[in-house]
Amino acid sequence: MDAVFHALASGARRDMLARLSSGPLTVGQLAAPLDMSLAAAAKHVQVLERAGLLQRTVDGRRHICRLEAAPLTSAREWLAFYERHWSERLDALDTLIRATARPKEKEQ
Repeated sequence: MDAVFHALASGARRDMLARLSSGPLTVGQLAAPLDMSLAAAAKHVQVLERAGLLQRTVDGRRHICRLEAAPLTSAREWLAFYERHWSERLDALDTLIRATARPKEKEQ
C-alpha cells in the first residue's frame, strides 16, 4: 500500500492512470499531454508498475501500458475506514453549528 500511495502522490502519475482507465496507451502517448520527455514519462511508468497499478508489455519498440486497478482497493479500504471517522466528526460539528445558530435566529 505504501507503493500505491507513493505512486498516487504525483499529479502526473494520477493523470496517467486516469487516461489509462479509457484503455491501453503507449509511454509516448502518456507523455505527450504532460509536456515531459519520454525518459521522464518512463520513470513515472516504472513507479506505477512497481506499485502494481499498471502492466507494461513490449511490442517491438512500443511499450504499451494497461491500468491494473486492483491495488487501489487496499488504498480505498484504508481511506474508507478513516472516512467514517471524518464523517462522524463533521456530523458532530454540523450539529454544534446548528445548535449555536438557533438562538440567534430566534432573537431576530
